[in-house]
Amino acid sequence: YLYIMHGLALLLFQAFQELENIMKLHKDSVYFRDGVRRIDFILSYIDDKDGEKKQDRRKEFEANLQKIGLELETEDKSESEDGRTYFLKIHVPWEVLATYADVLKIKVPFKANDIPDKKEVPLSWLCTPYRLPEHVMQPEPDYFTATFDKSKIDFFLIEDKETFFPPSTRSRIVYYILSRCSYSKEDKDKKGIKRLLNNGTYVAAFPLHDVSLEQRKMCIQWHKPRFSSIQKVLCHKKTIRKYYGEKIGIYFAWLGFYTEMLSYAAVVGLLCFIYGLATFDENVWSKEICNETIGGQIIMCPLCDKKCGYWKLSTTCSSSWQSYLFDNTATLFFAIFMGIWVTLFLEFWKRRQARLEYEWDLVDMEEEQQQMQLRPEYEIKCTHRRLNQVTQEMEPYLPLTSKCARSVLSGATVLFWISLIFACIIAVIVYRLAVFAAFAGIMKDSPTNNMDLIGNLITPQFATSVTASCLNFIIIMVLNFLYEHVAIKITDMEVPRTHVEYENKLTVKMFLFQFVNYYSSCFYVAFFKGKFVGYPGDYSYMFGKWRNEECEPGGCLIELTTQLVIVMVGKQVWGNIQEALVPWLRNWWVSRSARSHPESLYSRWEQDHDLQSFSQLGLFYEYLEMVIQFGFITLFVASFPLAPLLALMNNILEVRVDAWKFTTQFRRPVAAKAHSIGVWDEILNMIAVFSVVTNAFIVAFTSDMIPRLVYKYAYHLDTESTMEGYINNSLSVFNISEIPEKNRPEDGENPDWYRDYRYPPGHEKQYTYTMQFWHIFAAKFAFIIIMEHVVFVVKFFVAWLIPDVPSDVEARTKRERYLIQEYLHNYELEKLKIQLSQNQNGPSIEPCTCPDADAMSVKLEVSSDCLT
Repeated sequence: YLYIMHGLALLLFQAFQELENIMKLHKDSVYFRDGVRRIDFILSYIDDKDGEKKQDRRKEFEANLQKIGLELETEDKSESEDGRTYFLKIHVPWEVLATYADVLKIKVPFKANDIPDKKEVPLSWLCTPYRLPEHVMQPEPDYFTATFDKSKIDFFLIEDKETFFPPSTRSRIVYYILSRCSYSKEDKDKKGIKRLLNNGTYVAAFPLHDVSLEQRKMCIQWHKPRFSSIQKVLCHKKTIRKYYGEKIGIYFAWLGFYTEMLSYAAVVGLLCFIYGLATFDENVWSKEICNETIGGQIIMCPLCDKKCGYWKLSTTCSSSWQSYLFDNTATLFFAIFMGIWVTLFLEFWKRRQARLEYEWDLVDMEEEQQQMQLRPEYEIKCTHRRLNQVTQEMEPYLPLTSKCARSVLSGATVLFWISLIFACIIAVIVYRLAVFAAFAGIMKDSPTNNMDLIGNLITPQFATSVTASCLNFIIIMVLNFLYEHVAIKITDMEVPRTHVEYENKLTVKMFLFQFVNYYSSCFYVAFFKGKFVGYPGDYSYMFGKWRNEECEPGGCLIELTTQLVIVMVGKQVWGNIQEALVPWLRNWWVSRSARSHPESLYSRWEQDHDLQSFSQLGLFYEYLEMVIQFGFITLFVASFPLAPLLALMNNILEVRVDAWKFTTQFRRPVAAKAHSIGVWDEILNMIAVFSVVTNAFIVAFTSDMIPRLVYKYAYHLDTESTMEGYINNSLSVFNISEIPEKNRPEDGENPDWYRDYRYPPGHEKQYTYTMQFWHIFAAKFAFIIIMEHVVFVVKFFVAWLIPDVPSDVEARTKRERYLIQEYLHNYELEKLKIQLSQNQNGPSIEPCTCPDADAMSVKLEVSSDCLT
């Protein structure tokens, strides 16, 4: 008896162990319980006590899904970690896939590509660092593709029906069905998963990741931050496209190409910086400033009223040397180079985009039906109906008066917030003016002045510039956070008709605001600061109280560099922290209860359910971040040649952060088609054109290059053109006794000097501009006109010279169209021959007829076509 009981206990233990292993395998799987049918989509919901309406909606919705042909399987709430959530698993069988692939005009392969690849591409060696060898990339075979037709199954290269359509296509088809399936018996217009998510019938809807969370983390290999792993992210565009869809795939393709092109600009910018270091000793004017017999004998006028004292020009020795690193001959070369670089970037991207359009079957792609579908919010808010001339069906619309009123209110709101930015900029300027005098008074007798290393660096100008830049950065981030919510609200208020229209409206609002928000302080320092100062005895004052600030003794260019570095680097660091830390903390908080359980018991659908939802505007913020960075490295690059290098370093990290975030911190988004980067392309072109103008003005008016060149070739007294004597030539003299008593500091030496080109006291035109000033002024405008025309001519010539579509892509496209016609003709001809032979030798065959629409279980938009 004991022996029998022991045997039974052993058998029960083994049975329970096998059952536990089965449950583990079942939960850590992307298949139904049978282990055969793949999970293509997940819907989750919580069965509320007072949710009878929701339950009825779910029942009708799921019944309609089954009538369409989808297969469903429900995981009870008792199996979930929280004991409250139900999970509905959806599988789309081959028949449904084939039907909707026909409806959505999805392209599939029908013949292997017989056009040989171009092995030798001009300048291909420049791209070698970003290309992995073929044994690592393992390239897939290339095929010619044609629009799928369910009635011609044997026309296409179908080896395995389960893997014929990639995961992104399967999830897109399921989502297309979910978006159009009705959930109400009484009102057939009530349909779509988006409405069910908005009213709380379902909590979430998402496709599963193909592998577990731990496996996805291992794929990113954070513990091995090698350059090769970054190459894989940049090169595996096809894999990204198959997994996430074309819209996310083209973002990573653009980010990779942008990072690739940045490396060349970074190398040239670094060489320009090295040139400044190498020619340090040739800086004659800085030597004169540091020379005690020249700069040490020149007493400069006070930089503010009363509290600022007289100072010697030699105290600006350090800032003058620092300024030379960025204000030298290489600056002009780099400004012209970047004007050409941005053209090459945009033109080569057009070619890369055209190649991707062909490789990803997006050539001649019509606007995706999913994107053109009316937004649920539009259908709900628009109570008016009118006849659609195309579909001949009644559809909602927004009256013109309501649309105009909403647009005016939206525009007024945007203008108000932009005005708020200008108000903040004025407040920062007032801070500069008020605090500069305070710093001057505090630092006058500061012990740091006696320190050899930092005494010359910690000046009132430096302290004011750094603190004002930091304050401006804080204001930028606060305004950006607040306006983001306002922009979404006013865009919702406009009630855009389609998702594409919604994204375009929001993009314009957000970029316009952020353009002013991020760049306004740099524009102020570059083009306004120190330009409207006046001269001793007749200074200009803001609001009649604060004297307009002058540029630092080293010039405004070094201050523009400081402003650019603080805002650009600060934004990049904050953006990466926000991108990586915020999703991780949210996911950690949501999944904290499941961390004590083995992952095998933490089901795959629960793992993904606990991740953050990837919103429709997820890519919008990624593009916005990169486009703002693009503006920094193009609009003001003449002041800081190392900006592309900093952007390159950020983008190498950005690629890793984005890959880690998409794969481990967000649910898998529904695949969507996109043949380009959309409206961002136009924004990049606008910035490219504008950058030529801004850099020309920076070189002309912000740097001292033009005054130095005019002096060297027109006003130097010796026969040999040198820069000796430039400092004395660039300064003017003022009699301090003429300074008003209320503005005059303690007594100083007479005369005093200031930076300007004016006649000395006692001259018949005293304190008015000299002829040299007007020569320099004319030279600056001449330089702007010449530089702009040269760069624009080169830009247009390069744009004309480089075709938008590569020749081999054009050839493949034509070859594909020809083969489609030829193969379809031969296919139909063979089919007709078979039918004729059967008619002659066998019984007559009834013609194929379309099924009766009334016989269909559920009438969808999809079923309007005659499908055989």
